[in-house]
Amino acid sequence: MNQTEAFPGSIANVNLRQVGKNKPRNDAPTKVHGKAIYAGDFYMEDMLFAKVLHSDRASANIRNVDISAARALRGVHSVLTAADLTACNAVMTDLPGQTGGGTKDTTQPILAADRVRFHGEPIALIAAESYELAQQALDLIVVDYEDTEGVYDPFDSQKPGAAIVYSDDNIVADYKIRKGDIEKGFDEADYVLQNTFTSQYQEQAFMEPEAAVAWVDEHEILNIRSSTQVVEHFRAVANALGIPHNRVHLQAPYIGGGFGGKEVMTIEVWLALLAMDTKRPVKLIQTRENSFLSHGPRHPFTITHKTGVTKDGKVTAMKIKLTSDAGAYAKLSPYILLYATVGATGPYRVDNLWVDATSAATNNLPACAFRGFGTMQANTACEAQMEEIAKLIGMDSLELRRKNFIQPGDPNTTGQIIRSSVWCDQCATQALAALGEQPSNSEHLVYGHGIACYQQSYGRIRWMKDTSESWVGLEMDGTAIVRCAVTDIGAGQMSALAQITGEILGVPMDEITVYFGDGHVNPLAGTSTASRALYMSGKATELAARAVRDNLLQCMARHFEVSPDELDLADSTVFVLDNPERRMSIKDMVKLCAAEGVHRHNLSIFKAPPSEGLDPETGQGEVFPDFTYGAHAAQVSVDIDTGEVTVIKSVGAHDVGQAINLRAVEGQIEGSALMGQGFALSEELILEKGVLKNGSFSEYLIPTSEDVPEIQSIVLESRSGLGPFGSKGIGEPVFAPVAASIANAVADAIGTRIHDLPLTPEKVLRAINENKASR
Repeated sequence: MNQTEAFPGSIANVNLRQVGKNKPRNDAPTKVHGKAIYAGDFYMEDMLFAKVLHSDRASANIRNVDISAARALRGVHSVLTAADLTACNAVMTDLPGQTGGGTKDTTQPILAADRVRFHGEPIALIAAESYELAQQALDLIVVDYEDTEGVYDPFDSQKPGAAIVYSDDNIVADYKIRKGDIEKGFDEADYVLQNTFTSQYQEQAFMEPEAAVAWVDEHEILNIRSSTQVVEHFRAVANALGIPHNRVHLQAPYIGGGFGGKEVMTIEVWLALLAMDTKRPVKLIQTRENSFLSHGPRHPFTITHKTGVTKDGKVTAMKIKLTSDAGAYAKLSPYILLYATVGATGPYRVDNLWVDATSAATNNLPACAFRGFGTMQANTACEAQMEEIAKLIGMDSLELRRKNFIQPGDPNTTGQIIRSSVWCDQCATQALAALGEQPSNSEHLVYGHGIACYQQSYGRIRWMKDTSESWVGLEMDGTAIVRCAVTDIGAGQMSALAQITGEILGVPMDEITVYFGDGHVNPLAGTSTASRALYMSGKATELAARAVRDNLLQCMARHFEVSPDELDLADSTVFVLDNPERRMSIKDMVKLCAAEGVHRHNLSIFKAPPSEGLDPETGQGEVFPDFTYGAHAAQVSVDIDTGEVTVIKSVGAHDVGQAINLRAVEGQIEGSALMGQGFALSEELILEKGVLKNGSFSEYLIPTSEDVPEIQSIVLESRSGLGPFGSKGIGEPVFAPVAASIANAVADAIGTRIHDLPLTPEKVLRAINENKASR
């Protein structure tokens, strides 16, 4: 059961005809009928097949790589190692798709040369007539390793004398917040509570592993058709190969999930090297086992909260220490740590605040982008702390939150003033109510309810000076075209642009074609990351469509002898608002306007609001364009004999600003409920001395269809966001509170808090027994 509501204070928006409606997505028929072509489906004549040799250990010197037998194998056309990359052996791993500056320009070796720093680091590339032959060649490569001392704990890596993995001190990034008077805040508190919470590695587990085809065409253009969230990677490929940007053509077809795992470049540069070496098309689909090693999982965090609170529930001070394990290379760790730092206080106003945040390098898997991007880990710890504070002072946890929610006009963690609506209270109230009555405990089962709220940004860091472009046009038959290189990662990014265009130009969605995912024939849109696609590409498309509308209505105003604001476009017609019988088909309107030389196409650019960064001493400044707020509630049962947790009901309530496509919003909420459930209860990559031990779906436990609880989506619309029609980004935000709500529900059920995720049956049973023994 799902519901949509607008609360008092939201702007009346009753005239929307397509936006906010459950319109079938433009990509739905193609996908449902199995006609969608993904990167792995693409085939070319004379194509070779690639394999990658990944390191089988986490820390070692490479004394020699013997590829002679592999190269001698008949049907093998290329075997490349770092020794063959004489021009450059580095590829950009920093925040991709940016043109406005503000990045840290981090890189990573394309292939390991003299040292491997993590399990799975690529050492050699092979292209052969078949995958089987490529695997035979891979098995013939002999790597002479000299094992070296590694470091596998981010706290150990910061100690004097630790093995150096990154830079000269293993510190990948650090931030601090100094706000108010922290000592005064603790002095004003009636209670002070300190807890430490830890979270784990999580694998993105997208349906489609990394896949791509690369070839050099008759014009000597390097073409790459890849499953990527970022078509702007063509620049990084060109830079790595030492060729001009305009000689690399990167296309992103339909993508079978990304969740951040396809944000930083993975296999594109490998295939580019093989295609240029062999002068034949080369294809690679990573095995699931190699996929686990290729992209970078979610960062593990250790977060310590020390909180001062009055007896009536007002938080007076927070002192927070965050430490993340970056793994062997920086990748996006500096930015993920920044998101966690900003999100450390959750959706609460804290005037006296002290935050220290560090991301340290180890010889573990390099961690990278994942839905929630650091904010989720920080929010999970904060919401656990709020529950423990409520328990300490004997107050209802939602009432405690109400006393501390940030409000519009308040400064957040970094002093940024909140300008859009904050509906955490409404969302939490509705989500809890939707759970209904808590079942009575039985002999073997105990039940619990949990709630968690959140604040999650959408849009890129403001000093990146983000932009997005889109082109909208009307054809002579009244149909519409949108050209925008946004990548569609399965969330309906392409379809949303059609719905926005249809609303503005009055054209049905099934008469709108969107060309997407190709940055050399469409205007560049930036990445499908950071919950920015709807905000940025949507706004660019809205601007372009409104410019076309304005041009055409100026022309039609002369025809109807009225002012442009007396006209409207809907249902493929233009008409006079106070006399709808005076109308003309859009097809005839376009012909008339074209005959008069009226421009019926527009290319627009949307520029996100900029800022100049944070004060390095205080951590104060404006970081993000805006924030989404909401809540998630969970009902669980716990078997006290086995420790097994079952999620019975999962309710997400979120202020999305304005739903563009309600079904798409509900899909995001429902998907996040399962992904968050996996993070809370079962998903964890197990590393021993940096070596991954459960790198397959037979060992890595994601929720299955049998684990799906009743899921309810409650969609609230404040229409206060910065996106089209007042929308907010929701792809990542709706995920932020899920695991926290489940952890809080388990604590409610068993009467004690487990401080480290995931909440496996073993941990739960141990906590139950320890709680019994302590009474």
